[in-house]
Amino acid sequence: MAVLSTYRLQMRGAASGDAFTFADAEELVDYFAELGVSHLYLSPILTAAHGSTHGYDVTDPTTVSAELGGPEGLHRLAAAARAAGLGLVVDIVPNHVGVDVPRQNAWWWDLLTHGRRSEYASFFDIDWDLDPDGRIILPVLGSDDDVDDLVVDGDQLRLGDLAYPIAPGTADAGASGAQVHDRQHYRLVGWRSGVCGYRRFFSITSLAGLRQEDRAVFDTTHTEVGRWFSAELVDGIRIDHPDGLSDPAGYLVWLRQLIGPHAWLVIEKILAVDEALDLSLPVQGTTGYDALREAGGVFVDPSGEEALTELVESPGGDYAAMPDVARRLKVQAVTATLASELARLCRTAVATTGRDHPLLPDAVAAVLSHVGVYRSDYPALSAVLPGALAATAVDHPHLDEPLTLLAAALAGSPEVEVRLQQLCGAATAKSMEDCLFYRDARLVSLNEVGGEPDKFGVSTAEFHRRAAVRAALWPQAMTTLSTHDTKRGEDVRARIGVLSQVPSLWAEMVRGWERVNPSPDAQTALFLWQNIFGVWPTDGAVTDELRHRLHAYTEKAIREAALHTAWNDPDDGFESAVHAWLDTVFDGPIATEMTELVARIDQHARSDALGQKLIALTAPGVPDVYQGTELWEDSLVDPDNRRPVDYAARREALRQLAHPKIRVVRTALQLRRERPETFLAGGHRPVLADGENAGHVVAFLRGDDVLVAVSRWTVRLADNGWGDTTVTLPTGAWTDRLSGAAYSGTVRAEDLFANLPVALLVHGDD
Repeated sequence: MAVLSTYRLQMRGAASGDAFTFADAEELVDYFAELGVSHLYLSPILTAAHGSTHGYDVTDPTTVSAELGGPEGLHRLAAAARAAGLGLVVDIVPNHVGVDVPRQNAWWWDLLTHGRRSEYASFFDIDWDLDPDGRIILPVLGSDDDVDDLVVDGDQLRLGDLAYPIAPGTADAGASGAQVHDRQHYRLVGWRSGVCGYRRFFSITSLAGLRQEDRAVFDTTHTEVGRWFSAELVDGIRIDHPDGLSDPAGYLVWLRQLIGPHAWLVIEKILAVDEALDLSLPVQGTTGYDALREAGGVFVDPSGEEALTELVESPGGDYAAMPDVARRLKVQAVTATLASELARLCRTAVATTGRDHPLLPDAVAAVLSHVGVYRSDYPALSAVLPGALAATAVDHPHLDEPLTLLAAALAGSPEVEVRLQQLCGAATAKSMEDCLFYRDARLVSLNEVGGEPDKFGVSTAEFHRRAAVRAALWPQAMTTLSTHDTKRGEDVRARIGVLSQVPSLWAEMVRGWERVNPSPDAQTALFLWQNIFGVWPTDGAVTDELRHRLHAYTEKAIREAALHTAWNDPDDGFESAVHAWLDTVFDGPIATEMTELVARIDQHARSDALGQKLIALTAPGVPDVYQGTELWEDSLVDPDNRRPVDYAARREALRQLAHPKIRVVRTALQLRRERPETFLAGGHRPVLADGENAGHVVAFLRGDDVLVAVSRWTVRLADNGWGDTTVTLPTGAWTDRLSGAAYSGTVRAEDLFANLPVALLVHGDD
């Protein structure tokens, strides 16, 4: 069954609270079918850590989660979906498994029990040379001294909730826990030690990397996935973080062979703005962060850049220095957060060349700070690493010798190249997504996975050209606006984006608020003000739930930014001051002004939200609707965006079709099912408006029979309207599926957008 559109579901077992299981999805199949999607897109469904709220901490890749309903539940859901004309797409996690509770992961438990003699020793990317005795270093203790508090409990060593296996024959009667620990195949150390005996997912110690480059490991971990396709349970899969693997391209070749030539295969590949997806990969495309940037960015008003830049610089900052900040953060991520991975890479380089240099770690970090992509060993990116070496040599002449050593190591050992690339991806994620995007306070709607905040929006020229390229090269790539990883939900981003249309008003308001209620840190406040504005209720009623959500978000944001506090070293004084400041925003006079501002802006935010939604649903690619986003939503970063969805309200909204967003979603999805060739093979051609406000229209043709038009920057239209702006349609009669209005020839923009700020025209409708 061809994948025309997807609806993302976040699956959760009962033990996690707020369960959403296969049975829950099955009960909603009729709703999803009526909405118009072609496929349900399930978050990871293999057995994960008990009570997992997301499923990315898989503990047994060979079984379907019993908490979700097991294989029987999956079969029932697949059958119900098929009966309703729907298919399934499943998210899988090949890069790592969850090891937070070792007992829950049989492979990890066996590895810790038997060490190198374990039948699973080759499954994990273990640094066997890190410890002089060849033990696996596990940084799980509060401090190294906690080893003295270990106790023997049957066949386990325990310390509070921590439990680790005891190798057979190593627990003599009367031996202390510390003595038994010294005889194990692992060594427990303090988590602040900066060392780790295995490759992790980024810097998350509870997620251990798998060696998918080993065919036996691939075959074992993909047995259940292969069964889904042989049993025709699913039509496609989404691959989580392939860049973390040793050989992403080779892995995808094996996967394609397993699932067959016609299965839909998309990868979570985060592309830089100037990076093209390698055409040699046997995939339909990415999961759509690139399309997200384009669909949202086209609504950012470039005229607001100067004023918003001035605002963010007013506390004494220099926004032009942001690229330098990004490079420094990447160096810090490499040398501190990922110090263990860096040390392993350098040891491998030294072993390869027989040479060492005290500045080799500095050279590696500097080179990676000049790499603007997650990894550069795809054939299409062969010039990236040489360019980074060249730039580093210019910026840091004193690193010439270690740079030459690194180049020799890269030429002499494939392992050095692999570990450099894996380190690069992790450092990029930790420095950009998890740090810089919480510091850059110019326009936070741009601070999104796959985005580059220093690029202030997307021009119509760029949007159209990128869409045309996607139509030609990757017509079945996923497109999206919201995911479980986005920093803010799509409607929140749309509202914040409107600030680019009223930058002077926003600057005046923020400066006034800071005078009335000074924040503990001006730069932190500039970031938080926008997020508060993005989710502020139109009626001004700040519920206890919203208050709790914003406090939770604030804590995460200021720790991720790591300017005044951090996850590993929280500053209680600063955090308390920020939380107290936030409460004064909720409870003081600023709340009234915030509500008034939202009232002035909200109509324009809704307009942009509908516009970007229609673009995402109709532009080249296969659109995904993240759970719940068929109505207005106010999600912030995870776990906020995994809150339960009120499907009773959405069923009623679908029945009435009065809500503008669900009207747009249903109409576009139904049209995709009605005319699949138009959307999968119809190309993308810009349609140009004419008149004084032509720049406020973004329009394009799909095939010869669907024309999409959306309005933007509507704040500037509020006083004087559209004027003489028109859109000339291709020959023939056209009907707007959203309003029912009929058009032909040249249409005035004020007529085209009289009913909604968007139009979905179809040629030849009766």
